[in-house]
Amino acid sequence: MPAGRGPLAGLKVIELAHIMAGPVCGLMLADMGADVIKVEKVPGGDDSRRFLPPEIGGESAAFMMMNRNKRGIAVDLKTEAGCAVLRRLLKSADVVIENYRCGTMERLGLGYESLRAENPGLIYCEISGFGRSGPYAERGGFDLIAQGMSGLMSITGEGEGRPPVKVGAPVTDITAGILGAMGVLAAVVERQKSGRGQRVDTSLFEAGIVHTYWQSAIAFATGQSPGPMGSAHPLNAPYQAFRTADGWINLGAANQKNWLRVLEVIEMPALNDDPRFASNAARMGHLEDLDQALGTAFSKRTTADWLARLEAAGVPAGPVLSVGEMHQDPQAVARHMVPAPEHGRLGPVKTIGLPIKFSETPGGVRAGAPVYGQHTRAVLAEHGYEPADIEALIAQGAVIAAEVS
Repeated sequence: MPAGRGPLAGLKVIELAHIMAGPVCGLMLADMGADVIKVEKVPGGDDSRRFLPPEIGGESAAFMMMNRNKRGIAVDLKTEAGCAVLRRLLKSADVVIENYRCGTMERLGLGYESLRAENPGLIYCEISGFGRSGPYAERGGFDLIAQGMSGLMSITGEGEGRPPVKVGAPVTDITAGILGAMGVLAAVVERQKSGRGQRVDTSLFEAGIVHTYWQSAIAFATGQSPGPMGSAHPLNAPYQAFRTADGWINLGAANQKNWLRVLEVIEMPALNDDPRFASNAARMGHLEDLDQALGTAFSKRTTADWLARLEAAGVPAGPVLSVGEMHQDPQAVARHMVPAPEHGRLGPVKTIGLPIKFSETPGGVRAGAPVYGQHTRAVLAEHGYEPADIEALIAQGAVIAAEVS
């Protein structure tokens, strides 16, 4: 399915962000149709350009993943001319995204109050480690630190007494970007009513906290902080991974009806007469015994065999796929989650697609990530710079423009 203009077509976004959290916010808006202009630093650009390996044709695979659908320019904000370029872009922007350390934009003369004076409708999205208020506002932020401080690492892993484990994906970076995009969209709706822009402020720390909803509910109710449970669920059982004869299967029998169906599938109906397993509360109180009983049963057949039997019985279940297997899964393909947009130098390059589908204004991935400085000339021309002025800025090093055939 070709990518459409998307519901945000006409929204102009300036992305002053690097590596992951801010760029996730930008790519979400870009995939939904916004014109996202990524402003990269001079020299070198976004730090993720140097996350090598992995690379494809000399280009960072990490950078290309986070920056598809964006136009890219390179501006030296340490020069007066470079700051003037950015200020001109921001005068007509709808949204700016930044994830610098606290105070950086103010030192450049590009803080919210300064920009709002020239563009009252500007939506100014800040994504940081801990937010722009509170005792940790000055601290830098990284996903690993946020996962630890938000409580996530205390509930992730195989069990009590084992070393702390982080979620495999940089989940606070990604979630902070999604929260930032959600905040931007809410601010756009408010601006339609009031005409005013505003600051949108979120953080990796808060992005981690929102993933503790169930465990926080337990702690609020009991006064005890829950610990890691491997793949098991803190409130329902059986709801976890089991080893099969040739791999692993996830079983989602999270209510009594599905529990009884599982017993029929594994041909062990007598387990329901066992007081340890007769109710969800009983099963949660005897998770180790439940794991042993079901684990013995599931180990006797292959994953494919069990999936067929469980699907026929109406029990939610699925295989544990590798990332590569997920890319080839027919559902991922059918949902356009592995598109291959055109890159300026490399041709088609696979990426991850837009996870939201719109019936009337479909978004999607329209273009690959920009080559460093690929759109500098075009963007400056759109903002009133004459060809001679652009070449002068390039000559003095205030901007960098790439030659892309």
